[in-house]
Parts: sequence; structure tokens; C-alpha cells
Amino acid sequence: MDEFDYVRRKLIERILHLTEKQPAVRPLLGLTVSKRTFPTEPSTYILPPSICIAVQGAKRVFVGEEYYVYDVENFLLNSFDIPVVAQVIEASKEKPYIGMTWEIDMEILMEIVVEQKLNTKPITSFRGTSLGKVTHQLLDAFRRMLDLLDEPKHISALLPVIKKEILYRLIVSEQGSRLIQIALSGKNDVVTALNYLKEHFSEPVNMKKLSEMVGMSVSSFYQNFKTLTGMTPLQYQKKLRLCKARKLLMAGQDVTTAAYQVGYESLSQFSREYKKFFGISPSQDAKSLRHGLLTEIAH
Repeated sequence: MDEFDYVRRKLIERILHLTEKQPAVRPLLGLTVSKRTFPTEPSTYILPPSICIAVQGAKRVFVGEEYYVYDVENFLLNSFDIPVVAQVIEASKEKPYIGMTWEIDMEILMEIVVEQKLNTKPITSFRGTSLGKVTHQLLDAFRRMLDLLDEPKHISALLPVIKKEILYRLIVSEQGSRLIQIALSGKNDVVTALNYLKEHFSEPVNMKKLSEMVGMSVSSFYQNFKTLTGMTPLQYQKKLRLCKARKLLMAGQDVTTAAYQVGYESLSQFSREYKKFFGISPSQDAKSLRHGLLTEIAH
């Protein structure tokens, strides 16, 4: 057994133990580990800046009109909040899907960029979601992160060190330029407009205002936004609204109030777009959520 397989086996053992009673848990802040014993139906949620690793099995994630499959050999790196549709596609009782999703600590990321004096020319045309190669060193850092659960008194001192190692290894990988660009996002970056949409999702999309915000023409901004996210600003906002609405339904809000709170003026339009996105009407979804028949599976 080589080092890569040894570390994988150790991670599988640890995560199987952590998920004995429920399929997904957060053993440490920002880290979710999960187990699935069968392929899942598509699940929709907002994926934050994160790295997603399948220690065993495989998962498919749709971003806009594209999809990415991450497995034992390839991790998924996501650089910003994005609505996704995800589905475990390789899992069985004998060989369950074992996954980890770690939310990137932007403060530590910026710290590394400053310390290492990293800089890149502003990139306006790059996809914010990509696949990268899983290495023994990366897996071993996550193994050591989870091993801290055996020494809780050392977590506060050692966890930041391991987080920094993971981010450094990502920065020096082929995906590093994406992370550096996000860390260095300034006022002339499409990410600024994306963050604005995220904070003002219930307001109408004003393309002129957004393009002026990042110092681009409307057409240039539109193209760069679509390149970054795989969708138009209006599509991004719509998916964001629907994900926010579902959270309101999960919290017990009624359909009409949820629709208006996220910015819809037409209840019929909301219901139509909700069903198209989630595959179930908001009223049916709300009923299922109240009875605990559905849960938001985000990892």
C-alpha cells in the first residue's frame, strides 16, 4: 500500500466513524464530512468558496450549463458563492461515497498572499470553479486536521497551521491563480459585482450600475461575469433567490411570504421557476420540509 492509499484509508475510517449516526456532520468549523451508501437525487444549494474532495466514490456538480465530476483523483475548487446542483453518482453499501467539503478561510488566504508577496495581473476572464489533482500531501493535511479531534485542547493552536498549509498547497498548484485573484479582488473586479448581487439579491438587476461598479462596459461586464460563473447576472440572481427562498421555507415561512421576501412580485412566476429549479413546487416542498421528508444536502 503506497502513501496515498494509506492516507485515504485512514480518512475513510475516520469519516465512517464520524458519520455512524447521520450522513453529514461538521466536526470542525468550516469542515463538513459526509457518507452516502447509494447515489443521490440532484440537490440544489449555494456552494461557498471551498475545496470538495471525494475520499471514496464520486460526485457531479452542475454550475450553470457545465458540470464537474470530482472523485478520488480530482478535487473541486470553488472560488466564490455559487448556486449549484450536485449529485453523488458513485456509492454503494459495500463502498460508500466518502466526501469532505472545506470552506476556504479568506483571512488566512489573504495572509499567505501578503506573506509570500504573491501578485498577478487582474484576470477578468477565468472560470471560478475548476478541478485539480488530489495529492498525498493534501490528503495528509486533512487527515491531520481530523486527527485534532483526538486532542481537542490543541485545536485552537494547530488548526490554523493546518489550514494555512492546505491553502498554501492549493496556491502553488495549477489552481493557485484563481485563489490569488479572489484574494486580491479590488473595485475593478467582477467578483465585486458578484458580491453586490449576493447582498442585494432581492433587488432588480441593474446592468449599467453593475458594469460601472467594476469599470467596464455593459457588454464587457456581461461576458466576463458569464465566463466567471457560467451564467448571466440575471440567472445568478434568480438561482440565488430560489436558494434563499428554500431556506425560508425550511425555517417555516409560508410560500407567499418567502416569494416576496426574496424579490418576486409574481407568485405564479416564483412557483414556476422554483419547480423548474428544484423539481418540486414550493408548496409541495414546504410540506415535505415540515414533515422532515427532505433535508438540504449541501455536501
